[in-house]
Amino acid sequence: SSLGFQDVLSQGRTPVTSYKKLQGWSSDQNKWNEELYPFWEDGDPRWKDCWKGGRVTAKLDTDSPALVGSNMTFVVTLQFPKCQKEDDDGNIIYKRNCTQDSPASQDQQIYVYNWTEWIDSCGWENCTSNHSHNVFPDGRPFPHYPGWRRRNFVYVFHTFGQYYETIGRSSAMFSVNTANITLGKHMMVVSVYRRGHSAYVPVARVRAIYIVTDKIPVFVSMFQKHDRNISDSIFIKDSPITFDVKIHDPSYYLNNSAISYKWNFGDGSGLFVASSSTTSHTYTLQGNFTLNLTVQAIIPVPCRPVTPTAALPTSAVTTRASSDSDSSTTVELMEDNPDEGCHIYRNGYYTNGISVVEGILEVNIIQMMSIQMTASQAENSLVDFVVTCQGSLPTDVCTVVSDPTCQVSKSVVCDPIIVTDECSLTVRRAFEEPGTYCINITLGDDTSQALASALISINGGEST
Repeated sequence: SSLGFQDVLSQGRTPVTSYKKLQGWSSDQNKWNEELYPFWEDGDPRWKDCWKGGRVTAKLDTDSPALVGSNMTFVVTLQFPKCQKEDDDGNIIYKRNCTQDSPASQDQQIYVYNWTEWIDSCGWENCTSNHSHNVFPDGRPFPHYPGWRRRNFVYVFHTFGQYYETIGRSSAMFSVNTANITLGKHMMVVSVYRRGHSAYVPVARVRAIYIVTDKIPVFVSMFQKHDRNISDSIFIKDSPITFDVKIHDPSYYLNNSAISYKWNFGDGSGLFVASSSTTSHTYTLQGNFTLNLTVQAIIPVPCRPVTPTAALPTSAVTTRASSDSDSSTTVELMEDNPDEGCHIYRNGYYTNGISVVEGILEVNIIQMMSIQMTASQAENSLVDFVVTCQGSLPTDVCTVVSDPTCQVSKSVVCDPIIVTDECSLTVRRAFEEPGTYCINITLGDDTSQALASALISINGGEST
């Protein structure tokens, strides 16, 4: 019995029998031309010889997750065996001087597949036997757009009981609108064939999961000035945190939408509504808090005409019987009004636990003192820096000595420290040569760090 697309492309998955039609796609109940496009099961020994010089692998990428109604893009990229590549004419060639074993020399180009020569020797359009091969597995002819003769691979995409066919070079990209795709996780399967002399030859199969959702995909990045590790969700109290919201919308489906951001920072400060994707908040208490964000998009859509159930004036959206009548009728029409129009609402949600600690908020250099040295120590100038800080007690100190512009670092010294009572310590550093230096002293603990800077002049063992 003849094969159908479902037999070839389902790969053991449960066939989908009920679905909404995707625009430009065809039902997998159609017949598959097995003579022109052979079907091999996984493990068939013919896969080993389907390509000269090794196996071709295919990589399938998608910009999923996709908000329902938006376009989702799939990209298939073929990866050829070592030392092989595609040339400008769509032929497969050996790279020059790739390895000693490569047949390509400096003087002569060696082809893996010279499809241009096949086409030219046949006269292409005048060669009946070959021209009859320029069709897809369902018999449809290849589209004859510019450069189509250089596209020697056939890609067949399959999902939701439907398939899409296209020709391409070593990669193929296409987009599908998700309006008619059921919400949830789905599988996209792609079968790739190359041009052969008498038939097309399978070279690769690849599959990937994609997701269609009615929730706006939302990501939030957070930044705080003195935070030592932005990925640990531990922040410092009394220091503003910047929240930057990224909406995953690669097809720009939400470009004309009105988007609002509703924040609840979980610290009793209430609900905050913003129109900007960036906001800041300062936690004034230590503790654990739950951040909640709701992103709402009001998306303009074409209005669908509704058949009224009562006689209506042509200009009215809502009509109501006169007040002295016993009954009233209200009918709402979705009209494509340029001022109001029709729209749908979509929401996206983000939640994250946040820990707020005291942290090191401020560092000050309150005194610099030159240390008197003996004659044997005179080659170095020693300076004590008295440093204080506010907030939690530091566990390490780093000193960076730079040029007077504070741009070019000359030395970096870091030491662990133990501060038991109040944040006050003395940091001693040596300077080999006279001159003016920029000093950065950074105090840090596990979650935070802060620094202070000063200019110092060293003049023959004295500092100013």
